[in-house]
Amino acid sequence: MDADNRKIPSHEVTYARLRDMVLYGHLEPGQPVTIQGLVADLGAGMTPVREAIRRLMAEGALLPQGNRRVAVPQLSADMLDQVAFARLAIEPKLAELAAPRLTGDRVDQLEAIDGAVNRAIDAGRLSDYLTANHAFHFAIYEAADAPVLYDMARSLWLRAGPSLRAVIARYGREVAPDLHREALAAMRNGDAKALAAAIERDIQQGVDHVRQALSEAA
Repeated sequence: MDADNRKIPSHEVTYARLRDMVLYGHLEPGQPVTIQGLVADLGAGMTPVREAIRRLMAEGALLPQGNRRVAVPQLSADMLDQVAFARLAIEPKLAELAAPRLTGDRVDQLEAIDGAVNRAIDAGRLSDYLTANHAFHFAIYEAADAPVLYDMARSLWLRAGPSLRAVIARYGREVAPDLHREALAAMRNGDAKALAAAIERDIQQGVDHVRQALSEAA
């Protein structure tokens, strides 16, 4: 049996689906959900759901609430500062490392993904925007071939994603961070430093909106 036909283990499928629920904000930060409810939502058995929860708790994406409940942690201002510091250190570096490999068809693919980002923003489809925005960034980061930094970026997005969804849902699509055109232009020009700078500004824009929302809520 070749790799394309090999069945993905059910526990990995369950983990990926629950991770996406966290990543794209389908679970509201601070709102407890029951493990039994997740079993029903995911259409999976109790054992793979518990294993997925355990892994996501280890990644800081879920917190135990007692009475067989878990919740996505609410992002405090202090935690946002830490996540922002780490993202601004790691993700521009990933983009810089990826730049030499982002040529030709790869840039065309990224431009197509950015088209999906823009269509989702214009249509007000928040879930589609978050999915396409994540795909754009991680297509860049994957090209860096830097697995340690890549895994760290994945973990950081699990912590930041739910709050970004909440902010966009509250303030509207005009706050959706998107400086992808600058990034694409840098790729076309083969300018690694400009690509890193564009990704840095894109991240900072999103962080600023979340920080503003946290301040107003306080």
